[in-house]
Amino acid sequence: MHVGILTAPIKRTPLSEIIPWAAGIGVRALEVDVTGASAFPLSADDALVAQTRELLAQHQVRISSLACYVKLTGGSAEQDAQARAMVEQAIRLAARLEVGVVCTIGGFPVGNKSKEQTITEDAPAAFRPLLDLAGAHGIKIALENWFATNMQHLDHWRAMFDAVPDAHFGLNFDPSHLDWPGIDPIGAVEEFRDRIFHVHAKDVLVDHARLARVGSIGEGWWRYTLPGYGRIRWGEFITALRDIGYNDVLSIEHEDRAFPAEEGFERAARFLNTLV
Repeated sequence: MHVGILTAPIKRTPLSEIIPWAAGIGVRALEVDVTGASAFPLSADDALVAQTRELLAQHQVRISSLACYVKLTGGSAEQDAQARAMVEQAIRLAARLEVGVVCTIGGFPVGNKSKEQTITEDAPAAFRPLLDLAGAHGIKIALENWFATNMQHLDHWRAMFDAVPDAHFGLNFDPSHLDWPGIDPIGAVEEFRDRIFHVHAKDVLVDHARLARVGSIGEGWWRYTLPGYGRIRWGEFITALRDIGYNDVLSIEHEDRAFPAEEGFERAARFLNTLV
């Protein structure tokens, strides 16, 4: 197992600068954000791809996945089509880079439908062309289980994989989206062991005084932190991953307002490297 980072907070920085810096702080993998104003865009040409692969080899860093977190359901027909086109581009770019995983999200409810109805009725059509393309290139598609999407809880996960059962369709498993609502991350690791293709390292801090005042449906009683600065038991979580045979990346997703990007990545990498 090794430590990586999601490049989203620093995606405007060229990978030619990120790669040697990452190697120097003990980061062995990059989850490269290819959306928006990324310095490594979906339209990367052959020269940029070749330069990047050379630098990765030189510094013994790998790309663990391409991150294309776009809204595949729940928008207008035009928005959904644009999102699918972006993920298709990410799949083709991953193939050129010899990257085996593309990370995205599971969409949002369509119209007045529930999340369950959207999964059953709309997810198969949304994901079928993407999975066919990914399968042809030997690439896995991993959904981050962000609670705001259709992947809110474990019954949603089960419904998604029942509706779209392809073996190369799985999870970018993020324990932070399970912890604060009271869902057991360890149980989820065990249940979905065959669907975990990539793992996010993000922690959660709970303000118990605020929680006691506003209740669980109130606001402001929890926030994301760097690994080691919240309440997730990382040793136990990593052991659970090892028990199911996962021996890949822990990709730090930095959404901790207390630390600037570079400092936060360095602190989190130092912490996780003592455990992996």
